[in-house]
Amino acid sequence: MNLHRLLQERATSDKPLRVGLIGAGKFGTMFLAQARQMPGVHLLGVADLAPERASESLRRIGYPAEQIAARSLGEAVDKGTTWVGEDASALLAHSALDIAIEATGIPAAGTAHAFEAIAHGKHIIMVNVEADVLVGPLLARRAREAGVVYSLAYGDQPALIAEQVDWARACGLEVIAAGKGTKYLPAYHTSTPETVWEHYGLTSEEARQGGMNPQMFNSFLDGTKSAIEMAAVANATGLSPAPGGLSFPPCGVDDLASVLRPAAEGGILHHKGQVEVVSSLERDGRPVFRDLRWGVYVVFEAPTDYVQRCFAEYGLVTDSSGHYSALYRPYHLIGLELGISVASVGLRNESTGQPTGWRGDAVATSKRDLKPGETLDGEGGFTVWGRLLPAEESLRGSALPIGLAHHIQVTRAIRAGDILTYHDVAVDESSECFRVRREMERTFADANPADLPAA
Repeated sequence: MNLHRLLQERATSDKPLRVGLIGAGKFGTMFLAQARQMPGVHLLGVADLAPERASESLRRIGYPAEQIAARSLGEAVDKGTTWVGEDASALLAHSALDIAIEATGIPAAGTAHAFEAIAHGKHIIMVNVEADVLVGPLLARRAREAGVVYSLAYGDQPALIAEQVDWARACGLEVIAAGKGTKYLPAYHTSTPETVWEHYGLTSEEARQGGMNPQMFNSFLDGTKSAIEMAAVANATGLSPAPGGLSFPPCGVDDLASVLRPAAEGGILHHKGQVEVVSSLERDGRPVFRDLRWGVYVVFEAPTDYVQRCFAEYGLVTDSSGHYSALYRPYHLIGLELGISVASVGLRNESTGQPTGWRGDAVATSKRDLKPGETLDGEGGFTVWGRLLPAEESLRGSALPIGLAHHIQVTRAIRAGDILTYHDVAVDESSECFRVRREMERTFADANPADLPAA
């Protein structure tokens, strides 16, 4: 609880943490809005494929023109200003950079940028959870070998869940379940960018005027983003998915301890130590009372009768046995909170969550019948959605990760609801992203997660 003081010391000594952002989308822009408020932090550069759009975003959130006028990274260092350009590699290679933030959301780009950052001895904060779930366990291992920090992004739900899990374990409490809330109905798995706005109560024109990307928003609705984020949580904490994936039980905050306990005790869990997402909607579409749509939670168990009595004495909401209780946070502020990762990584050399093994995977599942020759369009698209699986189940079935299900052709007929495999598609085996993924599978195939440290 001293990050702010340490940042102030950096500011006073004129030794700021120099930070570079790759990808100035919504998450990145929200971080930029707060970065200029943080003492001891210098935004060295912003790399984006549309630098003019990135510059406009900076101006819109309050950066004066002179602050973002640096013509080179060297000038940005000398004058304490910010460079904006297309060349992410130049930013990652610059000697003054301390921390790189990867926020493109594109698995292939995130993988390449992370390897570059590690090769140049830079800490890397991976906002790009899509890349983290595809190859993050291998990236984190490479970072540790290189003596730099690989970190999940605080403000995004996986890092916040990992923090709650760490809190419970540090208190000596066994974690029974952890996860987040979302808006979910089974029919959403077949939602497409053409149908997504009706589920959000918007017209296509309203969404267009708001600059909303239908495929991105659909990935939140069709279950893909939940699968990706819970795989990241499993890989970072040592918790694990249930066989077959998420069940999305309807559940409000007052019922977390009752619903998210083992099935043998009246709950829905397959096992203790499970990741799960709760729905803010009942299966008939009615809103859940006191839902957790925007929040995160951890369910924990009293280890003794004495602790169980303490739960009661201090007003914890428990299940009927009084044995299980929960802690939850109703909101997350995504990029506005990313400064916690920057400060933790830069000042303490500590991540805000990172993969410690390969335990969960997000795999491509068909939204409809697919014919040979059709092209998959990836996360949030028309063809597939991402289902959470235990890593060993994914590996055993040669499941196609959702992060590779972009711009590749189906080679044989697939029924609606089937999990796609490597044998069902024509993967470009020469692509770096594919090769790194296969290396990760080989590296962790024989690893025992119980032997790896948990976050």
